[in-house]
Amino acid sequence: MNTNMTRRDLLRSGAVLGAGAVAGQAVSAAPSRIPQAFFGLHPFIEANPKAVFIRRTNVPHKMDEAAKLHEGLTLSREIFVPKERGGIPISHRIVLKPNVCSVRGKDRPHVENWGTGTDPQFYEGMVMGLKEIGLKKFHFVEANNFHAWNYRGFVDINERHGIEMNECERRVRNFGDAYDMNWSKVPDAVVYSRIPHYAPVNEPDTWLLNMAKWKAHGMCLTQSVKNEQGLVVLPFVRFCPGWKMVTGVPDFMKPDIHPRVEPTVNKFFERHVKLNYARYDSGANLSPMHQEIWAHKTCDNMSVLKTGLAMIEGIYGRDGNGFGIGNDHLTNLVMFGKDKFRLDLIGLYLGGHEPGNINLYRIAKERGLSDTFNPWEVPVYEWVDGEAVPRKLTDFPRTALKTYYLQRKNEPEYHLVNEPFDYDKHKV
Repeated sequence: MNTNMTRRDLLRSGAVLGAGAVAGQAVSAAPSRIPQAFFGLHPFIEANPKAVFIRRTNVPHKMDEAAKLHEGLTLSREIFVPKERGGIPISHRIVLKPNVCSVRGKDRPHVENWGTGTDPQFYEGMVMGLKEIGLKKFHFVEANNFHAWNYRGFVDINERHGIEMNECERRVRNFGDAYDMNWSKVPDAVVYSRIPHYAPVNEPDTWLLNMAKWKAHGMCLTQSVKNEQGLVVLPFVRFCPGWKMVTGVPDFMKPDIHPRVEPTVNKFFERHVKLNYARYDSGANLSPMHQEIWAHKTCDNMSVLKTGLAMIEGIYGRDGNGFGIGNDHLTNLVMFGKDKFRLDLIGLYLGGHEPGNINLYRIAKERGLSDTFNPWEVPVYEWVDGEAVPRKLTDFPRTALKTYYLQRKNEPEYHLVNEPFDYDKHKV
């Protein structure tokens, strides 16, 4: 044995062998994928940027690690392809954004909270497929829950694959000297005039892979658009607390809040009330105004981020509050596409909700960030053995992922946001 090997070397070499054992024949059976100078998405995905693709997975139990890794690796091999020219240079750094809201509950076995974030074995399989085509530079970025990153093994996975991980915390002075962060000026800002992201997000020669989780949350379902909230540096990442984190932010944040934020947000809000959109009368703690502010911060963030591919891992979905309250459902679906907003519309519908009732997606269309909030306007394909097969949205099963979003009077705390919505009447 080489006595000069570091602990990191041992972890990496031993764990790579472990990953091969978990994947079984899937690793050894890799098709010929000779790395080229470039890589890209499957040509049909590239040619259909407004479509959403749905792959039915075959995982018998949510804790079946070999099956989940196999699904991630297989899909990665099918959708990422080497290219001689005209693609993304293989020298690019790949920014990986899974949802890492791992929760360890006091009153429940840890396995019952497994669905609070992106599945770690699926994530690892996706990375293994990218490495097969010659990619070597990976960065894991997440603002939240540093203490819980390894509850489900993400740190171990990142260590063995040589994936760099960001540091979450920053001192106040770091925002002045831009320590390990990148600032973006927001065009047509509503809440944030500038937003900081953890490096290397938004740097040249980077490509972002968003691997969200299909789960309920206080903002209905969290999905791909909200997942990129976790690229924003603390405490700017706090989108949800309403005016407290707008007019009440710490002094060092105030220069980056839009100077006319109050009248601008209030004007949007009053118009939405007059249009009689659903649930603007809710008395929930995460009130209609909290939702309005969260939606505008989210749109500010979306306006400065470019995503290479967005995915929603739904091998098992989760209802509840996004954290310790809720139950996992073996749903065996993975959804993906180039358009994050359209992807989320399909996820909302298949999760039992009516997308027109969710503030964010209407506001995104108002602000010109999306061209629709109507799921029936989104082309849907089933991804079968590396090919796209045209489908109807109704060809896929719906799963009731109940949420506590804008609870109405006399409504159960956890419910579906499924009131009928007239898409012909409300074009925004």
